[in-house]
Amino acid sequence: MLTTVEKLGLDKIGLTDVDKIFRNLPVESLIKDILLHKEGKMEMNGAIMVDTGRYTGRSPKDKYFVDEKSSNGNLWWGPVNVKVDENIFDELYDQVVNYYNHADDSNKYIFDGFAGADPKYRLNVRIVAKKAWQAHFAHNMFIRPEQDELIGFEPDFTIINASDVKNQKFEEYGMNSKTFIIFHMAKRIAIIGGTEYGGEMKKGIFSVLNYLLPLQGVLSMHCSANVDKNGENPAIFFGLSGTGKTTLSTDPERPLIGDDEHGWSDDGIFNFEGGCYAKVIDLNPEYEPDIYNAIRHGALLENVVFDERTRVIDFSDGSKTENTRVSYPLNYIDNSVFGQGKPAMSGHPKKIIFLTCDAYGILPPVSKLTPEQAMYHFISGYTAKVAGTERGITEPVATFSPCFGGPFLTLHPLKYAELLHKKMNKYNVPCYLVNTGWVGASASSGAKRISLPITRQIIHKVLDGSIESAECVQDHYFGVQVPNQLENIREEILLPTNAWKNVDEYHKTARQLAEKFQKNFKQYNIDDPAIHTAGPVIN
Repeated sequence: MLTTVEKLGLDKIGLTDVDKIFRNLPVESLIKDILLHKEGKMEMNGAIMVDTGRYTGRSPKDKYFVDEKSSNGNLWWGPVNVKVDENIFDELYDQVVNYYNHADDSNKYIFDGFAGADPKYRLNVRIVAKKAWQAHFAHNMFIRPEQDELIGFEPDFTIINASDVKNQKFEEYGMNSKTFIIFHMAKRIAIIGGTEYGGEMKKGIFSVLNYLLPLQGVLSMHCSANVDKNGENPAIFFGLSGTGKTTLSTDPERPLIGDDEHGWSDDGIFNFEGGCYAKVIDLNPEYEPDIYNAIRHGALLENVVFDERTRVIDFSDGSKTENTRVSYPLNYIDNSVFGQGKPAMSGHPKKIIFLTCDAYGILPPVSKLTPEQAMYHFISGYTAKVAGTERGITEPVATFSPCFGGPFLTLHPLKYAELLHKKMNKYNVPCYLVNTGWVGASASSGAKRISLPITRQIIHKVLDGSIESAECVQDHYFGVQVPNQLENIREEILLPTNAWKNVDEYHKTARQLAEKFQKNFKQYNIDDPAIHTAGPVIN
């Protein structure tokens, strides 16, 4: 709908050009503009394919927060949240606004919608974009409003995407490159320049929610969530890339609440998003049918390689990037709560599952954590890269990302861990650590990873509660409770001490991994002895 600056309140943020501003266009109109302006092409199933230019992923070293008094006492300053002076923001903001006010006669797009399925905590989000495909991305990923919800809509946070604008003075300003993603929390606005990558908008709002919600007592989480077919027994899954978070939470027996971002309030859990942003590298319809079937008219593919004549996509081709992705509305997943016509919400989780791919072969396939151990492992956010996955990696490499989402945290990790601890105790929610990697040997030994069917069996035993009746023993190094017997699962793989053939090698490797945990944890300067004693012990 063509509208005016004054009617939308855009004059409040400096946008004065009233020509060709389109708000919340239907997907068909956005697709038409994408094709008309040659921003992308249509794939054989009717999905749109675009290339995001130089940046095919987020640019974390170009993300900044303005150093201003309303937020600088709360923000977790450091390599994730880098300070920038307000004068620099103002100068770049003027460039962005001038770009919109003095651009050619091409269209400008606005998406107004929500982040947060729970109306009590949702954020009114406004995305201003110059490219139709970026508006299409926003339409897919955020919660789409009903027409009457647009009447009197006022944004709580605005992102102005000016991907063509570059920071020519970055060296003078002491910044990393010509690219910038800058947040001003007092003004509730962010500006993007120098990168077209759509994920900056999605994760930008996630970073904002990670700031705002915990201050209201709501735990913001980088996790997936599902429920049983009766809409009960909710579970949340945390895990870094490669641990199986998406695969294990996408279960034909359990409708999906969401695959990436959620909040946990005193009323229950709720999805932040209205869509999914799935990786499609090596996508196989046999193993991931839900994602494959979601690639249809209305979906938006990024940086995939395809045959120019037939438009058939080669999902195995990572020559542009290994981070090929597709965004689509959540209701494109038939087995989802939202796809069943219900809000993407549930009651309090009954189970919390931390997923890790331990390439050292030390952590048990499944273990139960105390609330304090959950805090420790939540702050640690451990997984391991496997030898051969990156150039130069010949041995397993431990990777730690606090709260399983370090790049998006805006407060100190302890703030989120304290909220997790509080809610676990208040709602009596058990937490399990599930190793989807190796047991009995490290990945570099040539041994095979735990099979997906075994991991699924373990997950089902956690979810149906049968694991609670299992007899447990304490892990020698990590102190977690490990079941020594589970029905239909070989006993020798449950306890790493039994699984390793070379006991001396086991103890040597276990000490190495424990030391890595301890070294990583020191950087957070946490004084609470209850958390420290919940970590690994080297005897």
